Amino acid sequence: MDNRLPIPSPLPRHVACIMDGNGRWAKSRGMMRHKGHRAGADAVNRILDSCLEAGIPWLTLYAFSSENWCRPRVEVEALMHLLHEFLKKEIKTLMSKDIRLHAIGDLSRLPEKTSILLQNTIDQTAGNTSLNLVLALSYGSRAEILRAVRKIAEESRNGKLDPSDITEELFCSHLYTSGMPDPDLLIRTSGENRISNFLLWQISYSEIHVTDTLWPDFTKEDFFEALRDYAGRQRRFGGV
Repeated sequence: MDNRLPIPSPLPRHVACIMDGNGRWAKSRGMMRHKGHRAGADAVNRILDSCLEAGIPWLTLYAFSSENWCRPRVEVEALMHLLHEFLKKEIKTLMSKDIRLHAIGDLSRLPEKTSILLQNTIDQTAGNTSLNLVLALSYGSRAEILRAVRKIAEESRNGKLDPSDITEELFCSHLYTSGMPDPDLLIRTSGENRISNFLLWQISYSEIHVTDTLWPDFTKEDFFEALRDYAGRQRRFGGV
């Protein structure tokens, strides 16, 4: 059965998603929270296929924030296990579908075995070109910006950089997302109208689509509805 949907135009080059609602999805079904996170992983595969079908070359997923480390230890451990399982299980899928993996955030905080597996997966998929999948892991935008400021200050102190040479382009080159296009469309599930410390610099002119759908229930149809919403916007980037 052909379940392809009409592809809207224009399309975003880069879509970023705040995958919210896993815990509420599980609670509404009388399940433990980790069951919601596992169901959320299935939604990731649906959206990867949707991006490939639509021809969108960049997808960034807010998988684990720097604040998430403050959650109960058992939930953090379950999330790290799920990440490790996803990387181990999906490497064949990433390769067969020509998906390149990237990761942004303070990756030094990840468990060692997961960090090694993550880097191996990044290296193994480095030649893939159909879709760039960026996982934001142990990521916080304020921390990212502070990190960039410290690096620039250090270079200036060491005489490697004159303050007058600091431009937006130079600042961007010190962010985790250096070399990546800014998101054109930000999708947040679960109906929350918050940015949650995600890509604060990069989404300055992103179009924002908020849906009440919880992430585990987020479907291809929901994704294409967000694309239609984006296609109907008139982007002015501060102009008229």
